[in-house]
Amino acid sequence: MPPETVAAIVAAARTLWTPANDLEVTLEANPTSVEAERFNAFGAAGVNRFSVGLQALDDADLRRLGRLHSVAEGRHAYEVARSVTDRVSFDLIYARQDQPAAAWERELKEALTFAGEHLSLYQLTIEEGTAFGARHAVGRLNGLPDEDRAVDLWHVTQELCAEAGFRRYETSNHAVPGRESRHNFIYWRGGDWIGVGPGAHGRVTIGADRSASEAHKMPQKWLAANEDSGTGTAHVEYLQKTGVADEYVMMGLRLDEGIDLDYVASLSKQLDTRRVDELVEEGYLVRAPSRLIATASGALVLNAVLAAILTET
Repeated sequence: MPPETVAAIVAAARTLWTPANDLEVTLEANPTSVEAERFNAFGAAGVNRFSVGLQALDDADLRRLGRLHSVAEGRHAYEVARSVTDRVSFDLIYARQDQPAAAWERELKEALTFAGEHLSLYQLTIEEGTAFGARHAVGRLNGLPDEDRAVDLWHVTQELCAEAGFRRYETSNHAVPGRESRHNFIYWRGGDWIGVGPGAHGRVTIGADRSASEAHKMPQKWLAANEDSGTGTAHVEYLQKTGVADEYVMMGLRLDEGIDLDYVASLSKQLDTRRVDELVEEGYLVRAPSRLIATASGALVLNAVLAAILTET
């Protein structure tokens, strides 16, 4: 996306809504030299926070991940972004092929020496319908960690980030307190957002109705739909209260602040209280006044926790 397109989008949004005085505009950027050359122009277009996809600090692993940049290019792009704004985050992927805990520990310690305020640290997961999923299905993705080693890597991640003053405020996101990603909080707290662009999802609440929208995934189809009808939206669904509650619980338990049980109850959703009690007793959940929070142990097995407490009522 060229900087002039970013400027046009930001300008259009400002005409449609009254922006906050401390508006945050985040751009996800690839750390190539070509992209880095445009960071100043992105800043002039209104971007005041960058999320840079470094992914790894090892050139061989970057190639195995299918990335087009080198470590040197990534570090340079990050420094250029930091020269534009101090609101810069970067992503790393761990639990990579043939990655021992000691190697990840060295890499993360290096990352923490230059990380400014925010880190997104994702365990490599294999998803159907992706290039990695296809490779894994035919046995061409060797050296992935087993469950025990993946847990060890997760613990290394949490310990080093905590020592460096980066709080794990969400399952995969760490930040210096007060420097968390604002737009991500909107999704995790069940807020409203407009999805614009190919494949974008949105959630909007008007009165008592909450809609879920999805745009056409293919750019050509999205463009054609816009030219034909003025919108690239492919599908809109109005969510039932229990559906809203399920999304809120699934997203909110990723946060270290947990979920508001009074809000869940207001959506006519009943969690499985017997299983909640058991999971509290087992150390996977904790109760605070009117809130439910996943512990560090619970965060490790969050999908299982969610499956246990979300009942069909």
